[in-house]
Amino acid sequence: MKTPLGWAADRWTLTPRALRWGTTAALVVSILIIVTGGVVRVTGSGLGCPTWPTCDGTSITTTPELGLHGFIEFANRALTGVLILAVGWAIVAARLQKPRERSMTRLAWSQFWLVVANAIAGGVTVRTDLNPWVVAMHFLMAVALLTTTTLTWHRAHRGQSAAVAFPRFIGPLAWALVALTAVLIIAGTLVTGTGPHAGDPADVPRMPFHWEGVTVLHGVLGASTLVLGVVLYLALLRVPGANLARRRAATFVAVVIVQAGIGLAQSLLGLPEWLVVLHLLGSALVWVGVLRVLLDVHPKLFAPAAPTTYTMKTEEHALNA
Repeated sequence: MKTPLGWAADRWTLTPRALRWGTTAALVVSILIIVTGGVVRVTGSGLGCPTWPTCDGTSITTTPELGLHGFIEFANRALTGVLILAVGWAIVAARLQKPRERSMTRLAWSQFWLVVANAIAGGVTVRTDLNPWVVAMHFLMAVALLTTTTLTWHRAHRGQSAAVAFPRFIGPLAWALVALTAVLIIAGTLVTGTGPHAGDPADVPRMPFHWEGVTVLHGVLGASTLVLGVVLYLALLRVPGANLARRRAATFVAVVIVQAGIGLAQSLLGLPEWLVVLHLLGSALVWVGVLRVLLDVHPKLFAPAAPTTYTMKTEEHALNA
């Protein structure tokens, strides 16, 4: 029995360009929802809609009584709908490709299930009155969604040529950079969970850490990430033909430098709200950047499989039928 998408795939075909646009939309909105989540936090609108899945227990949307905080929180929730549309576009475009790549379809569907999981996590965050550990989990799940949208985007757009012969040590170096960046982002949630931006004007519990201590730890991890990124870039300078991977590494280093400057400015200026939001945008771009470095250094990782002769003949017969 065919699914609706299977039925549609028998009748229509979408171009690779449609898939590229769909994956791009999903990637952009998955970054945007991290930024709007930061806006919710720094404006103290985390409980602007005091319950979930409704906004106030009776209405799905915000009401005038909830004021600006309710509007900001509801706008962030509504953006999930936009994200679902973008991910749905990617899913449909992936399914209607000829020849079909099942792994691409599965990767696109993984985005949808992570959107659902993130929506539930957001509800748990509200239900637990912005418990800092739950808030941190919600952010990390948003990063997980960003991971899948980045992988799908890269897969749709193709990457570094597989003909480049990378030295054996380059691969582990790239993986180490991804691991260190992940630890850096996790440490950032500890800084946020300990710091003054609790997400609501009320007395919201904070993580039991010394804020200056976790901030210094985060800074040390950031400096280490920058150094390792520079080391990888210098190593790629000696690899013939790795122009794309070098550009990715150089871009990553540049974004980390800007992100470090924003973080330093936050500390010196007393954590102004707009800089906190900008730092969240930077964290999303840093993660996308390190994933792109990894994928260009490992060109066969998540690379599309060449269709078999049998598959190509089957698709040709279906199109001519």
